[in-house]
Amino acid sequence: MEDFEQRAAAGDPAAVAAVLDGLEAGTLRVAEPHGAEWRVNAWIKEAILHYFRMTPSEPMEAGCLGFFDKVPPRRAVPGVRIVPPAVVRRGAYVEPGAILMPSFVNIGAWVGAGTMVDTWATVGSCAQIGRNVHLSGGVGIGGVLEPPSARPVIIEDGAFVGSRCIVVEGVVVEKEAVLGAGVVLTASTAILDVTGPEERRLQGRIPARSVVVPGMRPRAFPAGEYLLPCALIIGRRQESTDKKTSLNQALRDFGVSV
Repeated sequence: MEDFEQRAAAGDPAAVAAVLDGLEAGTLRVAEPHGAEWRVNAWIKEAILHYFRMTPSEPMEAGCLGFFDKVPPRRAVPGVRIVPPAVVRRGAYVEPGAILMPSFVNIGAWVGAGTMVDTWATVGSCAQIGRNVHLSGGVGIGGVLEPPSARPVIIEDGAFVGSRCIVVEGVVVEKEAVLGAGVVLTASTAILDVTGPEERRLQGRIPARSVVVPGMRPRAFPAGEYLLPCALIIGRRQESTDKKTSLNQALRDFGVSV
């Protein structure tokens, strides 16, 4: 296996093709859970980058639609409901039982069973979306291909991501967390836990079962004081909101829009 990894990372065409096949089959993943953390398989991302370099753009078709690109869309994903014109790109895995409304899943991504990728949501390259996740309409999950060692965006099992949320730059949303509509999470976004008597600042990770809403905080500049966006942890999911169908209630319990 080590020899195969080395050949794939070095750009051997046969090994690169095998990596793309393994990603599609779900036997390979760009990042894997390793205890409480995630381990990045940088050699897989290097193989994907080689695939882009060695593959010329060419005309391709999907039904009645025509394209000119390097990466073809997958023709069918067994066991997955795909609503036109949803696109799953070559090298992406979608587990049987997932549902894709008109949306986009990019190369290297992994999407688990029971997950809903709602209308105009995008799952960026190498993003890892767990099982029984809901990505609401217009959600933007960013892609992370370079550097190869960088952690991709990870949304763990049972999370709910509200409409028009943006999660990029390797942020981890842990199990069963709930993001209210419009939350923006980047590697530098201040995540403020305001549930206790004193503010607690986090960065790059939303703790499990947190309920998160968009917020603003003041910051002084030479020209004056301005408000910058942040994410506020305002509570924790209750046992009554464990079912996916009642996740919206987790936000309504705190008077927050979905």
